[in-house]
Amino acid sequence: MDIITAAPSDLETVFDIVQTTIKTVYPHYYPIGAVDFFLAHHSRENISADIEAGLVYLAISNEKAVGTVTVSGDSINRLFVLPDEQGKGFGGELLRFAEKKVAESYGTARLDSSLPAKKIYLKKGYMVIDSYVVEAEEDYLCYDIMIKRVAENGD
Repeated sequence: MDIITAAPSDLETVFDIVQTTIKTVYPHYYPIGAVDFFLAHHSRENISADIEAGLVYLAISNEKAVGTVTVSGDSINRLFVLPDEQGKGFGGELLRFAEKKVAESYGTARLDSSLPAKKIYLKKGYMVIDSYVVEAEEDYLCYDIMIKRVAENGD
């Protein structure tokens, strides 16, 4: 697997990975209002802005984009692996890559964890430092802020 910086021409690929994963996985954890919130939050406009800023990466396996992650400062965001590609180690590779990017300038990585990913992040050494409940239409969504020490130097 290779991890490359997403180019503006990759916008639809990144958008598809994110939207497909949310539509497939999140309904098992969240009510429809929360799922719609996540779909809107990860819009083409938001993804495009992050691509333009050079913050978005794609995981490529056998010439196919299978996952994506966004790294902004000390924050790891928008880590998604296509549902058909989950369980093959791509998410772990993307997380390690993102942690190394963060460790170049910061000692601690920070992320917002959705319910589907929380157990995975806990196993990877992240700790919950705060939890939030957000009203999403007539529903609510819950997520946690998590951190992990990724470098001896830095913050």
